[in-house]
Amino acid sequence: MSVKDYDFVILLGRFQPFHQGHLEVVEAGLQQADRMILVCGSTNQARNFRNPWNFREREEMIRNALSQADFERVDIVGVADHRYNESAWVGELRDTVNGVVSQHSEQTDKALKLAFVSRAGDTSDYYSRRFPAWEEVKFVVPAAVNGTAIREAMLDATDSKDASAMLLAFLPPTVADMVTTFLHTAVWRTVVEEQHYIAQYKQAWSVAPYTPTFVTVDALVVQGDHLLVVERKNLPGKGLLALPGGFVDPEEKLLDACLRELAEETCLDVHVSVLKQAITRREVFDDPYRSARGRTITHVFFMELPTSHSLPIVRGGDDARHAFWLSLSEIDPELFFEDHYYIIESLLGLP
Repeated sequence: MSVKDYDFVILLGRFQPFHQGHLEVVEAGLQQADRMILVCGSTNQARNFRNPWNFREREEMIRNALSQADFERVDIVGVADHRYNESAWVGELRDTVNGVVSQHSEQTDKALKLAFVSRAGDTSDYYSRRFPAWEEVKFVVPAAVNGTAIREAMLDATDSKDASAMLLAFLPPTVADMVTTFLHTAVWRTVVEEQHYIAQYKQAWSVAPYTPTFVTVDALVVQGDHLLVVERKNLPGKGLLALPGGFVDPEEKLLDACLRELAEETCLDVHVSVLKQAITRREVFDDPYRSARGRTITHVFFMELPTSHSLPIVRGGDDARHAFWLSLSEIDPELFFEDHYYIIESLLGLP
């Protein structure tokens, strides 16, 4: 019989980076549970200012920050985002947690006491409704310590001395060392370059009487088991893969805009009439946070080309450095711009 209140306490977070507040919650959680499961979210994201570290780097941060005794009672796992398929995310999280539980106990999760961590004062019932078998345990997390503030301080740091002082104040020493090293990498320089671009982009319309809403179109074109993608030539998302698409011109209809962008970026050697006949679905993706540039609503046209011929010739043009046919079996979510992978996942029903 366990002398702790719980068998497992589950802490969900992005840990971008793993800071002192997170560490305090882990230490408090281990006072109440035999083991803790730390779930790193957003493991299938391309690097950006909100998510500059991949899962393995965050796992290393956490491992190095914990004492040996605490680390032996902690499991670190990752869960991917499924922005347009909440049930897939819920199922993956539940299966991941149950997988960890089964490694340490022959009892089922129904015979064990599991709890998830929530912030003291948080009145949301989001997790309790989706995971009713898990209890809830609340901890106080210092408001002054949060990942966004730390990343902004990293962005504003003018020299390594300023950055190191800030990092030591909010991060466990081992994590501060890792982050200080990260500040001098090409990866971080790319993140900073893009963030500066986005700040300038927003500044351009900052004096508008209302916050603008941007309307875009994207073409999801498949033939057999191949998807047509482009490699972005410019910021934001320079070097990342994307669906062909772009902004709708003021006097342009949505379908016309989609066909125009498709032609400009891929030079797809298929007649417009065939493309129109190939449209099987048209979906709107309007997550308010889908783009760091601002409120952007995209209309996606799903085109399924006949498989009776070889793959049409394509080449990059306009905003696309390259255009090519990508095998569906080779899709890597971490290589895609913004939410484009999640759009693909939603429309193609990828597992």
